[in-house]
Formats: sequence, C-alpha cells, structure tokens
Amino acid sequence: MNFVDLHCHSTASDGTLPPEDVVRLAKANHLTGLSLTDHDTIAGIAVASAEAAKLGIDFLPGIEISATFPHPGTLHILGYGIDPHSPVLHDLTRGLIDARDNRNPQIIAKLNELGVTISMRELELQAAGGVMGRPHIAAILLRKGYVSSIKLAFDKYLGQGGLAYFDKERLAPQRAFDLIRQSGGLAVLAHPFQLRTQNDGELDRVVKDLVDLGLAGIEVIHSDHDAAWIEKCSRLADRYNLLKTGGSDFHGSNKKDINLGIANGKKIPREWMDRLLDRLQTAPGLPGKIVKV
Repeated sequence: MNFVDLHCHSTASDGTLPPEDVVRLAKANHLTGLSLTDHDTIAGIAVASAEAAKLGIDFLPGIEISATFPHPGTLHILGYGIDPHSPVLHDLTRGLIDARDNRNPQIIAKLNELGVTISMRELELQAAGGVMGRPHIAAILLRKGYVSSIKLAFDKYLGQGGLAYFDKERLAPQRAFDLIRQSGGLAVLAHPFQLRTQNDGELDRVVKDLVDLGLAGIEVIHSDHDAAWIEKCSRLADRYNLLKTGGSDFHGSNKKDINLGIANGKKIPREWMDRLLDRLQTAPGLPGKIVKV
C-alpha cells in the first residue's frame, strides 16, 4: 500500500528543514505523495515542487491559514491545490507575513522587559530567510538557556496566556475560504482536536457551520488524534460528505517526536490524496491536476 503526507512544514514558515529537504525526507520515508502546507506562505512551494518532480513524488501545493475562533481553541484551514501564481494568494500571504512581522518586535520587547535578552537580529539569523515566528524565538530561548525545552518556552512565554504572548492577525473563516477558493483550491479543516470543543455536539455544530461556508474536507489522521478522534472525524466526514485527509504536521526538530509520514502511529493512505486530486479537477481556476511550478 502507498502512503502520503498532506500536512508538513519547512523553513519557509516554522519548520527546521528547507523545502527541498522535506521532499527528500519524504522520498527516504517511501512516501508517494506530499503536500507542503507552510503557515501563511507559499514561499517554499516552487523549490519543493521541483524537487518532488526530480524524485518522482506527486506534489500538491498547500498552505495553512489561521482563522478567528473563540479561545482557547484554534481554527486552522488547509488550502490544497492552490495556484502558487494567484495574485489573490500573493496579496493574502504578503499581508499575513507583514502582520506576523509586526508582532515579533512586540514579543521581543516584552521578553526584554522580563529580563530575557533577545534581539531582532538574532531572530533574523535563526529564521535563516524564512517567515520569522514564535518557534524561532523559542529556539533562541532554548539555545541561550532561558528554558529547558521548546514546550516550556511556549508554556511560559510564547503560548496563549504566556508572559510575552501577542496574538497574530487571523482571517475570518469566510474570508479564508473565499481566498482559497479564488486561488483554485479546496479548504480542509486542520486538526479538529485543536478546536478544543467542549463535546461532540459542539464539534458537530462547528463543522456544519464550516460546511455551510464551503468546507471540502476534514483532517482525520493527525499527530494530535488518537483512535477516538480519528473515528470521530471519520464519522463527521461521512455525515457531511467531506474528503478525508491526513498528515503528520511535521516541523523537523521543532517537534522532535513527529516523523514525516507518521501521525500518532498511523500512516495516511494514498487513496485520500487521489480523492482530493479528483475533487480538485472540478475546482474553478485550478491550472492542472497537480500544479507544476
């Protein structure tokens, strides 16, 4: 049986491997298909697509967008099959990255107030040309000995409720769905576990509301999902005629316990990617089955 990974990150956002190295790792892990879904950017798509073509791996351009949602939950939307050349998509990513860039100095200033010495120059070096964000700040805190782990950096300083937390700009769900659709892609709900819904009834209502906005799929297999959550998400997919997708949410050494192609001990069947590609054939504006950059 063939397997894929439809949710992973590179140095273009908050991963630790360059896009081409993520593709090479996919090949080494015997995956036949991959989607790179960096946060708020498509900067890694061209390089990853070219490397995938060289290695004979089917590649699907992707992106992960944060949308507004009540605390303590988070709502992330995966956009699959987006056209990397779409002006709408370029305007969106530029705006989101600018907003993220405005947040970083606030975090650093607050850390300095707390006696944690870190500079924007250190952040730029840590990001190595990628989209600068909290994982890079966390890596600096760990390297300089202010924390003993990346998790502690988020728990104490950078996560929601942390001493130096500032939220980033998030799109309204409808806006995120519209932009993905206008870019020729399909919107999929990422890791429903992270919605932090109180019960199954609330989860069902959230998914139904997103279906009404144009949701095309739901991430069933994910590193946060145990067997119960996989079953729960699978039932929701069947109930609302949604595509089933899955991915490890690989970030490299930022999440050392996650390996590309494996999500909490589960592998993602190739047929899920094939069904996604089949559906994309009918999506308006898509340049081809698998976008070549």
